[in-house]
Amino acid sequence: MVLFNAATKELTAKIVYYGPGLCGKTTNLQHVYDTLPGEGRGKMLSLATQTDRTLFFDFLPIDLGTIRGMKTRVQLYTVPGQVFYDATRKLVLRGADAVVFVADSQAPALESNKESFQNLIANLKEQGTDLAKIPHVIQWNKRDTPNALPVATLDKEINLFGVPTFEACAMRGEGVKETLTGVARLVLKSLAEKYGGGVVEEPPPTVLTGGAPPPPPPPPPAMESSKPLEVEELSAGELLEEIDELPLDATTSAHIPAPAHMPHRSVVEVPIVLDRSLFSGDSPVEIKLKLYIK
Repeated sequence: MVLFNAATKELTAKIVYYGPGLCGKTTNLQHVYDTLPGEGRGKMLSLATQTDRTLFFDFLPIDLGTIRGMKTRVQLYTVPGQVFYDATRKLVLRGADAVVFVADSQAPALESNKESFQNLIANLKEQGTDLAKIPHVIQWNKRDTPNALPVATLDKEINLFGVPTFEACAMRGEGVKETLTGVARLVLKSLAEKYGGGVVEEPPPTVLTGGAPPPPPPPPPAMESSKPLEVEELSAGELLEEIDELPLDATTSAHIPAPAHMPHRSVVEVPIVLDRSLFSGDSPVEIKLKLYIK
């Protein structure tokens, strides 16, 4: 579920790396984390257990550009692969906007891959989500192993929905960037279609490489009133100028000078339409508008 932060003008999407135990999920995120420039990455959190490398999640926010004037940020998570931690997998999977399924290409791991993929489908279904309807890609990891199955075999057995796939060797960093870029494109396209503002064709090169930040994107086109996202702010002086320009109704007493002891008052109606997608849950939403006149 996309999170909106009106204060920082950011929307945050959640990508979960899913797969059987020791398939390379954490290795993927570790390579991404090590490759990103220090100013473009958040803190990675990890807990190791006796039976799996990661218990809860690896947390990694990545800047990916803007949609409708809002900066897009992605959080990457992994889930524990062992069946023992299925409850934890459900918790981490909740609210995911996209999924990267990491499969172990080795022949002995085929059944574990298939079981994990079916577990992914079942856990999403339990949360009211259909895997076929959310962005997801598959990574064939450990392609450098001597007993790696042919990609065609893996695709037939696991890729039930015909989504994009990527060959990788996460230990050497091969295919990691391509996998993340592929799922990032799907996420940005999904967000752009859902919230408007156009489709981002190419993620910025700073997703996995350093260097100077890319030039700012062109301003978004004017949006229809049915999907407003930004409210224009007026200074006190601008607002008073608009008040003075309002026409006076001849039937009112606005042309009669006010008594000296009465303060000057003007009422301005400012229509504001808020997109319902900005709010979730049953909690009441309080909106405050403050006008300061000097």
